[in-house]
Amino acid sequence: QALLDAPMFGARWRWNATRALTILRMRGGKKVPPQFQRMRADDLIAAVFPDQAACAENLSGPIRIPDHVLVRETIDNCLREAMDLDGLTEILQAIEGKKIRTLAIDTPEPSPFCHEILNANPYAYLDDAPLEERRARAVTLRRTVRTDPEDGAGILDQAAIAEVAEQAWPLVRDADELHDALATLIVLPPLDEWRDYFETLVAERRATTLHANGATFWVSAERLPLARVVYPESTVSPEPAEVASTQPVPERMEDALAEIVRGWLESGGPLTIAEMAARFAVDPASVEVALIKLETEGQVLRGRFRGGDEEFCNRRILARIHRLTLGTLRREIEPVSTADFVRFVFRWQHVAPSSRLHGIDGTMHVIRQLEGYEIPAAAWEASILPARVAGYKREYLDRLCYSGDVMWGRLSPHPALRQAELVEAPSLKPRRIRPTKLAPISLFAREDAISLVVEHPEDTAALSHAAREVLEEIEKRGAPFFGDIVRGTKRLPSEVEEALWQLVAAGQVTADGFDALRSLIDAKRRLGEKGLRARPRSSSGRWTKLAGETDAFDPEAFARRLLARWGVVFRDIAVRETLAPRWREVLLALRRMEARGEIRGGRFVTGYVGEQFALPEAIEALRAARRTADDADIIAVSDYDPLRTALALLPAPPQPQPLQ
Repeated sequence: QALLDAPMFGARWRWNATRALTILRMRGGKKVPPQFQRMRADDLIAAVFPDQAACAENLSGPIRIPDHVLVRETIDNCLREAMDLDGLTEILQAIEGKKIRTLAIDTPEPSPFCHEILNANPYAYLDDAPLEERRARAVTLRRTVRTDPEDGAGILDQAAIAEVAEQAWPLVRDADELHDALATLIVLPPLDEWRDYFETLVAERRATTLHANGATFWVSAERLPLARVVYPESTVSPEPAEVASTQPVPERMEDALAEIVRGWLESGGPLTIAEMAARFAVDPASVEVALIKLETEGQVLRGRFRGGDEEFCNRRILARIHRLTLGTLRREIEPVSTADFVRFVFRWQHVAPSSRLHGIDGTMHVIRQLEGYEIPAAAWEASILPARVAGYKREYLDRLCYSGDVMWGRLSPHPALRQAELVEAPSLKPRRIRPTKLAPISLFAREDAISLVVEHPEDTAALSHAAREVLEEIEKRGAPFFGDIVRGTKRLPSEVEEALWQLVAAGQVTADGFDALRSLIDAKRRLGEKGLRARPRSSSGRWTKLAGETDAFDPEAFARRLLARWGVVFRDIAVRETLAPRWREVLLALRRMEARGEIRGGRFVTGYVGEQFALPEAIEALRAARRTADDADIIAVSDYDPLRTALALLPAPPQPQPLQ
């Protein structure tokens, strides 16, 4: 019953049907195409073995096997040629008769007996897991397959270990980046090159110095409770500010030490127990207990990676070292220059003339690629969409909005709302929100709104009285038309229209169609020939409140949008995003995606430090941009275009020197 669902049954069935001349390979002196042979084999099995071709949901009980010569032969081949059923039966009988003793052992690495299965490549896998994931599974084999059986040294390249350790080490260029590094490393011995940044954190009471067991460590205020669990008799100077920790603090010393070891192994290469014990000023036995805990969770692997004592390394870091050792990344992903990366981005975002999209489907693809990126309202149809969609028409965006596929609205809170939220002095008057065509607006798919729209401050002091009444009417009615709002508020249509524009600029409301926003962009559309106000252009479509449905920003969803927008993501790209969270949160999400085999990590663009991540399909496009190196792809774009971020990465042209 189990082998009937395996792919080998279908392959053996076609082979037996061909051998029995039931399926002919030649007809009329010509060879029958393989796809026709497969179709006729499927028709044959449906005729003689109906349950095998039937849907499993329509069957009840075991599959009924007919008494047919080809079916019997195929099952016999599967059981005795592809599998050794007789040998398995003998082993099971020997186990039952106590002739063979079984012993269950939990090991942190695959047994040498299963290496043949792990190295079977795609023939042993029935799922669609990427090749990188299977390579990651084979990492542990590098520690048991030795080149020198006498000393047991591994065969990992030492240069690859040093390179990956350097890439994984935190990038610190200011006090905020040092604070992020301390959040990961938890305890850090003092470093002279970062001392100025640490003094800044101490002055802001965001970090402190911890003295324990004759050693000195730098600790952030958020991680101080965890460090005190490891060092209960420690002293702190000066006392930092009390900050609530976002993560639970372990009660046992071993669990807290495991978190410290986890952070260090995620930020560097392999380390021995002695090195970690000396670095953390703790007993080696405690370090070993913490490492066993992480090893049991599958986070770290042990081995002799540098040819010396036994070491421990993070699984993700070891997978990257393994790939570099084999030379895969060196051959496939040679770093490109910044100019090549800019050419790639122009093609990736379909601005290069040869890569532009067409029609409604092309417009939807561009919106999905740029969703979450705020651009002035006037620039969307003036420069952004026409630069990416050949022959762009306004009807494309209107059809997507009215069909419910696309929404628009402001995602970031207005500065006036932030001021009203932060400033509590009654003498300061809050800034008024003025509608303008430069209001930052984002286009995004309606299905992704739940992860993009964030609840704005409830303080409406920055809104006019008419805007507050219109907002209350929209909240009461749900999704009213323009006429419903006019009748409900008993205000002039012109007042309601100005109030709606103010709410749009504040990020409070949105409309069904994009045409309502065009009247704000082009004031002449709302005025008559003699300057008198005509019929409001916003009267078509329903208005709804742009309310957030979630309080938490999803870093992984934001990382996926960055990858879709840029193809290659690193810190200098991410920090230029308007809605970007802290880089450390995005970095953790990117590392998780790399560990799952969804993206690749490494060095893709030269001239930039820190970890870089790329989509698999972007790697090939990046290499193609390097091979062609056509400067015609880099064309003039609007000042508000997202590609200005890529152009800002190019080095500034040299300035002429004055004559002496």
